[in-house]
Amino acid sequence: MATQQLFLFGGGPPFPPNLCQKFISCLNGTGPVALLYVPRPGSSWSDYAPIYTEMLTACGATAFFHLPLSASPTDDQLEQLSTCVGIIISGGETERYQQFIVQTPIGAIIQDRFQHGVPVAGFSAGALLTPNECRIPAIDQRAGKALVLEGLGLMDAVISVHYDTWQEETNLLQAFEATQSRFGYGLPEQTGIQLQNGQLVQQEGPEAVVLKRKE
Repeated sequence: MATQQLFLFGGGPPFPPNLCQKFISCLNGTGPVALLYVPRPGSSWSDYAPIYTEMLTACGATAFFHLPLSASPTDDQLEQLSTCVGIIISGGETERYQQFIVQTPIGAIIQDRFQHGVPVAGFSAGALLTPNECRIPAIDQRAGKALVLEGLGLMDAVISVHYDTWQEETNLLQAFEATQSRFGYGLPEQTGIQLQNGQLVQQEGPEAVVLKRKE
């Protein structure tokens, strides 16, 4: 069975240096790295994308596939995503990422590629999507209401991002208890972690809060 590699970040890009190198070393074959993002009105992805790509290129990435998420991806976009050797889910409005990825053809490709050893990285909203449940705190939601939506199911854990700035301690503990997940991770803004086959193997930046269910 392929080794499953998940990289999760509490804030936005760039990758911190060690985890960037590790992500590149996990790329599955030769091909592009996919960058998935929800276009934001009034801001330019081409201006923002280099914050990801410059660090990744410095670590050895050679090609990128930029995928603007929408309710109706084209066959060509799905085909290209299915050939990518690494997948990065960007940050932004978590609800929209959930809507365009979970239970869609894009989500199915991500799940399949992940199972086959393609590393998946999630920044902020992208990280919140990866567990069985995508738990969006009130501070991250337009109407100021906490939401529990379906996630991608890439790990048996609950996660909080922007842990240091959003005061997520209570939310993380409540989610950990409510879901009976094996692990809980509170990721500060500048923190990244790597999970290999669901186990924490590396972290970089301010120390993550790690909750673990007693056997």
